[in-house]
Amino acid sequence: MKNEILNHKEVEHKIKRIAYQIAEVYHQNDEIILAGIAEGGYVFARLIKKELEKIVGSTINLCKVKVNKNDPLKEVSTSMTPEDYKNKGLILCDDVLNSGTTLIYGVKHFLDVPLDRFKTAVLVNRNHKKYPVKADFKGISLSTTIEEHIKVQLDQPPYSVVLK
Repeated sequence: MKNEILNHKEVEHKIKRIAYQIAEVYHQNDEIILAGIAEGGYVFARLIKKELEKIVGSTINLCKVKVNKNDPLKEVSTSMTPEDYKNKGLILCDDVLNSGTTLIYGVKHFLDVPLDRFKTAVLVNRNHKKYPVKADFKGISLSTTIEEHIKVQLDQPPYSVVLK
């Protein structure tokens, strides 16, 4: 069974809306860091960056965040040094917020450095949280069963979100 939740146009609309929400919150920041959890979250962050650059004058930088999804207690690594994002506005991005494990360990990593402002963004929030983490900016919230799977396709058009 396969149900399309969001088609290409709807995904683009969600990303544009999230970019405007980020612009409202981070309008005073000269530099904004979009930290995308590899792989899907990084692709999502890249698409948000493209939209944000159209609407803000701030510098938008991308940071790739690697969290071991099978063993999140292992070290989290980033493509930027802590000095690069220290005292800046940062948004941690992921494509799907499922149990919250990946996002909470990503958040934990960035808490070691003082930030001007720290928020989270996800395209799909599944509402199956195991940890007390929330998405500040979200494209869509879904109530699904644990057995169901969300497939997000953002690598190249046409973008889609499918429930399997």
